[in-house]
Amino acid sequence: MQLIEKVTEMQEESISLRKKGEKIGLVATMGYLHDGHLSLMRKAREACTMVITSIFVNPLQFGPNEDLDRYPRDLKRDFELAKKLDIDYIFNPDPGEMYDRDFNTSVSVKSINKIMCGKYRPIHFDGVCTAVLKLLNIIQPHVSYFGEKDYQQLVIIKKMVRDLNVPVDIVGCPVVREKDGLAMSSRNKYLSPVERKDATVLYMCLKSAAESIKNGQKNLEKIKEQIKETFFRTPSIEDVDYFRGLEPVKSRIEYFISQQQN
Repeated sequence: MQLIEKVTEMQEESISLRKKGEKIGLVATMGYLHDGHLSLMRKAREACTMVITSIFVNPLQFGPNEDLDRYPRDLKRDFELAKKLDIDYIFNPDPGEMYDRDFNTSVSVKSINKIMCGKYRPIHFDGVCTAVLKLLNIIQPHVSYFGEKDYQQLVIIKKMVRDLNVPVDIVGCPVVREKDGLAMSSRNKYLSPVERKDATVLYMCLKSAAESIKNGQKNLEKIKEQIKETFFRTPSIEDVDYFRGLEPVKSRIEYFISQQQN
């Protein structure tokens, strides 16, 4: 497995691989790998002759007072995990390598970047899209794999790739969860033992909402109120962004589903 830190070196290597007829799969991460990331790498390994994992904590997607400086990092650990899966390359540029001092370009997928998570993190998805497009241009993969855990991100990246005619297939992969249902995330490390236990309410509420819909409940407001009652009985939860942010967005949910299916 080869570690590459320079943009030009990675780009030249990718061009060479494509000329040789290799099928390149990319798994873009911010590092501190967990089984969710590894599941994407396994998918890529099954389908591609060359697999590249990028590890880049992208400063453009962090807002003021967010956790850029303390985001968990452990390249040595990540390297060993990727090596066990027979990953061919790790691309690990630093921010100065990805963004020149006079960098002044942003990629924005309008409308769907301003609802749900985007409503509360207004610069987040523009930062994600800018970094992902740069990675796609540098690595030039045939396929790039993203987890459905960040569903809005997946939909936005698919839309960006389609709108800008980027010649890559974006593949969404199922959420990987802990045994108690909590979605695996690098940021789970932040949780105290009590918060970690309480965090399982997220999965419980998702299952409850899905069950209500399956049983014929069509009133999103009633579902939202049921979920909020459950959330606020949980000691570690003080506020709920997403359900409040969704009100009342049946048409937007349908739009998201249509984008995912296209």
